[in-house]
Amino acid sequence: MRLYNTLTRREEPFTPSRDGTVRMYTCGLTVYARGHIGNFRTFVALDVLRRTLRHVAGFDVRQVMNFTDVDDRTIVESRTARVPLREYTDRFIAAFREDAASLGLEPVEAYPRATDEENLRSMVEMIQALEANGHTYRSDGSVYFRIATLPGYGKLARLDHEGIKPGARIDSDRYDKDDARDFVLWKATGPDEPTWDFGVGPGRPGWHIECSAMAHRLLDGSPIDIHAGGVDLVFPHHENEIAQSEGASGETFSRFWVHVEHLLLDEGAKMSKSLGNAFTVPDVLERGYRASALRYALLSVHYRKQLRFTWGGLDQAEEALKRLTACLARLDAVRGGAAHPEVTARVEAARRDFDDRLADDLNVPGGLGVMFELVRYLNTAIDDGGLGEADARLARAAFDGFDRVLGVIALRGAEETLADVPVEEIERLIAERKAARARRDFAAADRIRADLAGRGIVLEDTPTGTRWQRQ
Repeated sequence: MRLYNTLTRREEPFTPSRDGTVRMYTCGLTVYARGHIGNFRTFVALDVLRRTLRHVAGFDVRQVMNFTDVDDRTIVESRTARVPLREYTDRFIAAFREDAASLGLEPVEAYPRATDEENLRSMVEMIQALEANGHTYRSDGSVYFRIATLPGYGKLARLDHEGIKPGARIDSDRYDKDDARDFVLWKATGPDEPTWDFGVGPGRPGWHIECSAMAHRLLDGSPIDIHAGGVDLVFPHHENEIAQSEGASGETFSRFWVHVEHLLLDEGAKMSKSLGNAFTVPDVLERGYRASALRYALLSVHYRKQLRFTWGGLDQAEEALKRLTACLARLDAVRGGAAHPEVTARVEAARRDFDDRLADDLNVPGGLGVMFELVRYLNTAIDDGGLGEADARLARAAFDGFDRVLGVIALRGAEETLADVPVEEIERLIAERKAARARRDFAAADRIRADLAGRGIVLEDTPTGTRWQRQ
């Protein structure tokens, strides 16, 4: 298997460093608001990475995904809401779990929270190691990392050392790209802010130390195999994680760094909660789309390329899934007939080609191309009477193998199983469809009809109104 390593800016052969188990850390949500689909573009891509490591490369995976539940924003938002920090962040962790399940993300092995006591103690231990190694200083009750003490600082983001500001420091958890300054490790807290004291004075952790300490504690020290997240985390967050981890241990922190590109809106703007232009998973579902179509759309563009989100793109994803599931239904209906060696050869070649594409830095678009070439071949074979029952079973097994990586067929099947729609929802959607037709938004009306049809509800327009029945 080959992966692009942000640290070296090239694709490299990948194998885990020990025991055949990939130790992978993923930066999860900062839980001050519900995650948006730009966040989930990253999480879906890394879910495909996890599945590829397991089902294509044959490795075991031990993955950690954190929740940042204390930082500047979580504190501000919880105080604005007049809700205790833990209670405030609980609601968005629960929302993440709901959205992750909707999108078919495999659960990872650990979901640590920054405010768990064992993690806070690990952060303090790492800060104490940094102090012992001469990488810190104290000011106004806070502990800072002095970047001038680490000659390799900036190697991930490729920072120009002439632009580094010697002696300048910053207290904010987030700051501008390439604004390299000494950063806070343990932050003095103000009145009514959450405060802990486990050995470096009262305060709370800076954002960057959280991930370093949790990765080190839960993945058995350095080096880990893969550290992953969105491309916006390369600097300052991941650069500072490297500084802290390597400054404390003297060892390489992570062998590979994997970053997923932005999801953009149709007009080219980055989707962001802070910009107020973000769609959540429920926003998409409320428009009549299925989570399986959203997952398909999010994984359909290579993870290192920007993905432009449009509603038309979701329509295309839905159509692609319909083509796929229609072919699978035809395979399931094949009965009798002899096996055909040429079908066996074609299916086995598709399996190899799919695995080769995914092992080549997660070339999901290439893998989808292989899959749909097989769909076209099989449909033609069925039309021509050149597919026997044994061929159909072999082909169906191949698609099951593809889906162990892609996760869209099983997700669509689960949606069909849970398609018993409450009467109240049917009536609400019929009313929304009527309103859409009144404003001549026929595309929205058609989507609602198609969504209900996919869930077993057939609409009939009559002179007296719209009737419905369950199939």
